[in-house]
Amino acid sequence: MPVTSPADPKSRTPAAGLRAACVIGWPAGHSRSPIIHNYWIARHRIAGEYRKEAVPPEDFPAFLASLSDRGYVGANVTLPHKEAVLALTRADARARTVGAANTLWYEGGTLCSTNTDVEGFLANLDAAAPAWDQGLDTALVLGAGGSARAVVFGLVERGVKRIHVANRTRDRAEALRVRFGGAVEPAGWDEVGRLLPGAGLLVNTTSLGMKGQPDLDLDVGRLRADAVVADLVYVPLVTGLLAAAKKRGLRVADGLGMLLQQAVRPFETWFSVRPQVTAELRALVEADLATS
Repeated sequence: MPVTSPADPKSRTPAAGLRAACVIGWPAGHSRSPIIHNYWIARHRIAGEYRKEAVPPEDFPAFLASLSDRGYVGANVTLPHKEAVLALTRADARARTVGAANTLWYEGGTLCSTNTDVEGFLANLDAAAPAWDQGLDTALVLGAGGSARAVVFGLVERGVKRIHVANRTRDRAEALRVRFGGAVEPAGWDEVGRLLPGAGLLVNTTSLGMKGQPDLDLDVGRLRADAVVADLVYVPLVTGLLAAAKKRGLRVADGLGMLLQQAVRPFETWFSVRPQVTAELRALVEADLATS
């Protein structure tokens, strides 16, 4: 799909009468959001559409300024725009605390933003491992980037008392303690093995294990027998980490579940219908992932 020039705001205006939203990224071709939202649009018989918009960073501010003129009632934002969008919108407290936003909508002509990765992460765990947070006092989060911030925010929200954040660059893990408070305990990557036995929840927010990336090398055998393992990677759908956890009989939550769950509130915001994450939708996205 060609890049739209912000200088031509009506060049891709949706058809008259359609309520439209989009995902904005650079590149945007990898996004599965159109599959998810267009499935719900069809299922609920909404006169709408959801599209991809490939917008380079230098054109992003102008593109947002013309979003309504292009016929859009809102948008999702993906890499590399999730942090830059905060200064260009009225960000809510969650987006400001996490330091990134992924969902945009209008209120009284003002473009607003929030972060639904937090609830996507939590809802996915709730569905895949019911009561995962009951009695959970210690979690181990691998990585300290934008996804890790959303995960840590969610864990703090659920009342997890101790959240070890392990990162190769310890300073980045330290920054999460500054951002989220004393529940966060920074750690170096060389400390992961020591921290595994005490973790009731292990979350991988890094790209390790993703297709084309190095494997995540750790021993899940050191985890407790009742531990839950979550991996935000969804290509491949079953990462090496999840395969090892399943083999040991641990409960797991995959990255596709989070991707599907984070889309629920944006759709409801734009189209005034709360959609359901169904087995049919999951199968549709899985089939698309299998071709990647």
